[in-house]
Amino acid sequence: MPTHESKNCLRCNIPFECKVGSINLCQCSKVELSFAELEYVNSKYDDCLCYDCLKVLQEEFASFTTAKHINN
Repeated sequence: MPTHESKNCLRCNIPFECKVGSINLCQCSKVELSFAELEYVNSKYDDCLCYDCLKVLQEEFASFTTAKHINN
């Protein structure tokens, strides 16, 4: 299994290094997503995203769920 893979973020197309062989060192592991947040991201993208885009989508999900609660 490779330890590092060069990828481009599916959302912003910025290149980053995926460390699938050392997932605890990968930049994505620095974003703690809840199960619902992870489902939200997975519903939009089917491969790795950079740290910045994961944070943006986490915030987007929070805004979406807050707006949903306000409108109900």
